[in-house]
Amino acid sequence: MPTVSKRTTALLSAVLLAALAGCGSGADKKDEALGTKPADRPAVVNKTVPQGLPGMPPVLDPKDAYAADRPNALQPAVKNFLPRVYVPNTNSNTVSVIDPASYKVIETIPVGRQPQHVVPSWDMKTLWVNNDLGDSLTAIDPATGRTGRTVQVSDPYNLYFTPNGKYAVVMASKDRELVFRDPVTLNRAKTVPVTCAGVNHADFSMDGRYFIVSCEFSGELLKVDTEKMQIVGQQKLPFQGAMPQDVKMSPDGKTFYIADMMAHGMWVLDGDKFSKPTLMPTGKGCHGLYVSRDSKEMYISNRGEGTISIFDFTKNKLTKKWELPEGGSPDMGGVSADGKVLWLSGRYNAEVYAIDTATGKELARIPVGSGPHGLAVYPQPGRYSLGHTGVFR
Repeated sequence: MPTVSKRTTALLSAVLLAALAGCGSGADKKDEALGTKPADRPAVVNKTVPQGLPGMPPVLDPKDAYAADRPNALQPAVKNFLPRVYVPNTNSNTVSVIDPASYKVIETIPVGRQPQHVVPSWDMKTLWVNNDLGDSLTAIDPATGRTGRTVQVSDPYNLYFTPNGKYAVVMASKDRELVFRDPVTLNRAKTVPVTCAGVNHADFSMDGRYFIVSCEFSGELLKVDTEKMQIVGQQKLPFQGAMPQDVKMSPDGKTFYIADMMAHGMWVLDGDKFSKPTLMPTGKGCHGLYVSRDSKEMYISNRGEGTISIFDFTKNKLTKKWELPEGGSPDMGGVSADGKVLWLSGRYNAEVYAIDTATGKELARIPVGSGPHGLAVYPQPGRYSLGHTGVFR
């Protein structure tokens, strides 16, 4: 093997360094041609937001959880469904079906005992009537408006779906359980006993990894790990006699709002920290929370005084209050697909209210059965349903 002289080694080294320098200068010239010199490149920012719940559809806009809920943005699966308002009448054991175009009841459907809410399934293709005392769920096909199968389920006061569609979550209020079930067969997958009383409403975090639950009769809140199906936090609300109701997350995912019918306002909670919440007074009997189609406002029903308060997310304050002209008991409901009408049940007046979201004017007051509660306006925009009367993302 020939001996390599020091001079040869030095020459080879020089050639190699020149080649490397050439590669570097070529990259710099390319950067300059693109207008992105190395010194101008933005620093790499490490995202601290945890990854979403496995299997959950990606968040469309990290600043707006409701970005998919824009006016008339109906998915192909629901765009041909009959526009209807389905009203469960708890004392009549029926569902009143309203044609929103005529503001008239066009059908009354017999269901199980004490129907509490009409809930869109995760895939948005089925509506489930929660027959609480009847221990059953009755399916309604929103394409035809006809009832389908009835499934035996213990104490289904309310119904939610995990953001990945893996489980249905039954709010078994009297049983004091959160029951995770198969979203199609409704077979029980896991039962999570709770020590609070009256689990009833919930909403999921932006990443879907946890959800906040209200416990009406003990005045408490729960924080539940979605994937582990475990309670990871529990706290008593700082108000004697608190009765928390509906739960809704802010568009940016930073805040949860919990309506409280005895504190007459909504609690403002940091969901991630699950720290002590503060109370924002809204009106007597604060009950239901509904986000506008542009994600700018939230409609708050005050059941005890017949009003609707308007909360501005950007301004972080209440800006308006609408009064029902003849009073009433506005409870649960939803917003029309075009965002122009807020529909609310009149719990103690056997009626439903249609309210213009631009002016607050009452458009119609429609007689229904006794004890109307969690009505569903359908179809609605969104990619999937988290449950209740229609929480879509």
